[in-house]
Amino acid sequence: MKNKRYLKHSILAVAILLTWIKTYVIYHISFDMKIENFMQQVILFINPLSFLLVIYGISLFFKSVKGRNRYLLITSSILAFILYANVAFYRFFSDFITLPVLFQTSNFGDLGASAAESIYFTDVLYFIDVILLFVAMKWLPNAKEAVIVKPAIRRAYFVLAAAILFLNLGLAETERPQLLTRSFDRELLVKNIGTYNYHVYDIYIQSKSHAKRALADGSELVEVNNYVRSNQAKPNDEMFGTAEGKNLIIVTLESLQTFAVNEEMNGEVVTPFLNELSKDKDTFYFPNFYHQTGLGKTSDSEFLVENGLYPLGNSAVFFTHSGNTYNSMAERLGEKGYFTNVMHANNKSFWNRDMMYNALNVEEFYDVESYDIAEGQAVNWGMKDIPFMEQSVEHMAEMPQPFYSRLLTLTNHFPFHLDEEDKLIPEFDSNSGTLNRYFQTVRYTDEAVKALFDDLKEKGLYENSIIMMYGDHYGISENHNEAMGQYLGKEVTPFESAQLQRVPMFIHIPGSNQGEVVEDVVGQIDIRPTLLHLLGVETSKDMQLGADVFSKDHEEFIVFRDGRFVTDEVVYAGDICYDKETGEETEAEACAPYIERAAEELGYSDEIINGDLLRFYDQKTGNLLIDETTEGK
Repeated sequence: MKNKRYLKHSILAVAILLTWIKTYVIYHISFDMKIENFMQQVILFINPLSFLLVIYGISLFFKSVKGRNRYLLITSSILAFILYANVAFYRFFSDFITLPVLFQTSNFGDLGASAAESIYFTDVLYFIDVILLFVAMKWLPNAKEAVIVKPAIRRAYFVLAAAILFLNLGLAETERPQLLTRSFDRELLVKNIGTYNYHVYDIYIQSKSHAKRALADGSELVEVNNYVRSNQAKPNDEMFGTAEGKNLIIVTLESLQTFAVNEEMNGEVVTPFLNELSKDKDTFYFPNFYHQTGLGKTSDSEFLVENGLYPLGNSAVFFTHSGNTYNSMAERLGEKGYFTNVMHANNKSFWNRDMMYNALNVEEFYDVESYDIAEGQAVNWGMKDIPFMEQSVEHMAEMPQPFYSRLLTLTNHFPFHLDEEDKLIPEFDSNSGTLNRYFQTVRYTDEAVKALFDDLKEKGLYENSIIMMYGDHYGISENHNEAMGQYLGKEVTPFESAQLQRVPMFIHIPGSNQGEVVEDVVGQIDIRPTLLHLLGVETSKDMQLGADVFSKDHEEFIVFRDGRFVTDEVVYAGDICYDKETGEETEAEACAPYIERAAEELGYSDEIINGDLLRFYDQKTGNLLIDETTEGK
């Protein structure tokens, strides 16, 4: 009789076991998480269990068979969808979904080709546990019997679930101390507490973030302000104001990584124009320039450029904080009489740009409606780069001068497809179609940049403009490391992966005759002060974390959004300290002074954004508005 009573709960056990086993298998086949020892394998195995025991255990409170089985099936389906959503997201972003991303539905309709590339027919197998659970409910005799569970039994059950959770957290803390304070590293969280517990933790973090703004006051800026002032870099007197009064044109080179510049692919020159430009007497070229974006990708790079602050680590700041107070580069240049605008042949709502550009004081947004996209000129979510450049220059020719224009390209975007007539070089020959096609779209974008320069000269805008171009983020994710290893001729270690976060930056000042290749380690967070100083705009009172790359005080210390960092001597990646020159592992002490500082700097930036702290700061005087902290909450 006793055995028979427990068999009546077999459908609950089936639901737990099916999801548990499937989750563990998916960890290994769908996510590239490095398991370094047996203990990490044990943690990975047990981490889904506590959550599954709790969420499925709620069925013990149901008195009817129909209600219980319906709950188990619906719960199984929701968990399967959550796990699969992470799988599809990981295929492109090499990262896990956060709560704000789930609500960025205005982007979903525009993700077209990228989403299709990340979904396969065989993905139905990710829902195999739901199917098997449904079959079990139909065929297991005990699944059709109701059971009244005594409170003592339920208590024992949930005590067991709690014990497993604490065991999991204890092992995780032993393996990875201060795990839950490093929330910017989502892979570590998933590897140690599991996908489902990670999402619960993410909900907690997001709720805490929203509460921060309501509770924030100006006193929180004191420590941040002290840090910013103590790390300021004085402008280079020889460079300050070099381009004063000139138009500023910034070109975001979609997904362009440095490994494609000044290199060949199977004997084919990939970026002939950019190669020539990098050696031009009027160009400053930065081969050790790193992107610092997070989940917001291109929009994150825009945020860095405009504000000199880091994007958020768990969401796209363009979505979550478009109502904040900022002091953007567009605002500063607008105060100097510049006509500020952004040109992007895409829907204005994509990445919530229409709302965020208002917050950044961008005067006009030339979205897809501002362009005439003829037959054969459409690509990805907008317009091919060459006609986009041509029509953008036409817009510039009609603008009042000086103007500040940011152009966002599109062609070199995942999944990197081109029409036949636009393929100027053959594909690469690796096992990754994504990498193979990438070189072709990069080559096309190079041609588009050449068209931009030609059109600016033709319209008489070239001589009176400073042209800055930069790669916004990686194009080839870590999912293609094997193919990248083939191209590079070496294994892609965590060190090499960090080096692959280099994207090119060009600052072209016609007639300056000062150009050079600058080997210093710099990042996207440095763009704002660098360009404003070139244009003769003082930033000593601005709340920014970047530094002028031409300053003699500029420190070669670049922090990635996930906590990795690069200096002129070391690279910290995968929790390992590497010698930057040799790429070999070195003493941990060499990185130790920077680890805490990297987390501190990311934390200060997050505080500014989550607390909307710039509403308590007077950018003109540099004063903290501590006495007014009760206003505007």
